[in-house]
Amino acid sequence: MSRVGKKPITLPKGVKVEIKDKTIKVIGPKGNLEHVFPAKISIKQESENLIVERADEETSSKALHGLTRALVGNMVKGVSEGFSRDMEIVGVGYKAQMRGKDVLNLNLGYSHPIDFVIPKGITIVVEAGKGNPKLRIEGCDKQLVGEMAAQIRSLRPPEPYKGKGVKYADEVIKKKVGKAVVGSSAGAK
Repeated sequence: MSRVGKKPITLPKGVKVEIKDKTIKVIGPKGNLEHVFPAKISIKQESENLIVERADEETSSKALHGLTRALVGNMVKGVSEGFSRDMEIVGVGYKAQMRGKDVLNLNLGYSHPIDFVIPKGITIVVEAGKGNPKLRIEGCDKQLVGEMAAQIRSLRPPEPYKGKGVKYADEVIKKKVGKAVVGSSAGAK
């Protein structure tokens, strides 16, 4: 049996679950999430726990068992606590600021500023002070938070020589050594 799949999911206070046919809806203080699970998987609620079970012992069923349990576990955690991803913008003159609640304005060294439209369910907090601007992306859907972080990073990925660009806060950039001048050949004959 799947080690991940057989663990029950404990529901925190304030989180409600609705299971209808092959759809599970999780409602909590941070938002609502919905997921359609595969036909070979069943989910049942026992008091304050969710139990994920599979119909047979096929390899594909075993894989879906652990996957479905992890996805539902992330849904429960997302609507109760939420997920966040911290990012850092490194570079002289690189800036970030919010325009209203749904547009992130970025100056990343291009000839034009970039307006990044924030989807529903995601909030971005910009901490602009001394040093590099920092972004915090928050939301209840783990996949959407990660996807937004990846899209913002792709606008100007960190380059390997000076480390300039948009990076995750916990990301380590391995810097390359630039070209070194060994000796001057102007005076040698």
